[in-house]
Amino acid sequence: MNSIKTALQILLLLSMGLTISGCWDNKDINHRTLPLVMGVTKINDEYKVVLQDPELDQNEIKMNLISQTGKTISQAVDKISMNKEKQIDLFHIKVILIEKKVAQQGMKDIIAGFMRNGEISLKAYVVICDEDVESYLSNEKKTTVPKQAFVYDFFEKNAGWNPQIARAQIWQIYRSIYSYTNDIAIPIIKSGQSSPCDYIGSSVIRNGKMVEQITSDETLLYNAFNKESTQGKIEVMDHASVLIVSNSMKYNSELVDNKPYMHTQINFKVVILETKGNPSQALIIQELEKQITERFHNLFSKIQKSEADILGIGQRFRTIIPRKDLQHWRTEYYPQLKIDLQFHTDIQNEGLIKMRSNLTK
Repeated sequence: MNSIKTALQILLLLSMGLTISGCWDNKDINHRTLPLVMGVTKINDEYKVVLQDPELDQNEIKMNLISQTGKTISQAVDKISMNKEKQIDLFHIKVILIEKKVAQQGMKDIIAGFMRNGEISLKAYVVICDEDVESYLSNEKKTTVPKQAFVYDFFEKNAGWNPQIARAQIWQIYRSIYSYTNDIAIPIIKSGQSSPCDYIGSSVIRNGKMVEQITSDETLLYNAFNKESTQGKIEVMDHASVLIVSNSMKYNSELVDNKPYMHTQINFKVVILETKGNPSQALIIQELEKQITERFHNLFSKIQKSEADILGIGQRFRTIIPRKDLQHWRTEYYPQLKIDLQFHTDIQNEGLIKMRSNLTK
């Protein structure tokens, strides 16, 4: 009996030791470097990785740039870690800046590497940098806010994001690379004259490679097609400016003689902000719908020519086109696609001036 009791006590002590040792390899936060932004470029055949290292110096946070090159991004990061007194923790990275020339060469291996190693969150945003990434990250003179925090907030919906700005996370880009019917747009930024970040449009990505560039206004339609809210975008016409407060879309797709046709209606609800003279509601609606229709045709001409389906139109034909033929969507079906697009605008409010005039009657 005593031997059984002794054995149970020993087992209990061993189990307690196992639970205590569960965090044996944890490192204090003071011994870790937690960058928010990673910059990636290429020098000849090697990747160059740039990180901003936050350092506390007499109650002031300083940003030190650290960089290394390697045959892979993992090797470059390993070199950075080897020369640091702290562990590099990549899981807190929120934005990955990829230099434009690298995106034009192709990002398939980069994105696949991020998906495979698991050290970086798959929800991190990918952004194209239209200048040298090291120069971009080193330019801290235009703001008191660290650029890495500024760039992250720029794409956060609860912070600085606007509806004409594209957003692309690692997992979304990876999905688009291996999709027959859905490509993606990635935002492009550079250093601004009066702010650290100047948004200049979006890069059109097909199979992980940049093939075209669209404007910020065209990106608004891209977001609308992909069911992103366009609330907050201001449209300026000849006789008025309006604020978009909501949007929705209806569509019907079909094959006619093995050629794809799509009938689409996008609905906008708007509020009138300013007017020139005394234009009627009909004139304001006519100008708005004409402006957006012309913009869409310019956008669609660009992406159809580059065989990049960033609007995800092919997704609407997945139940119509046989699966064995879907792999030819971009090259055979998409170039022949015809779209009948209509915009419908509903003016929700004519502004406080009319409301006040009604009160005085």
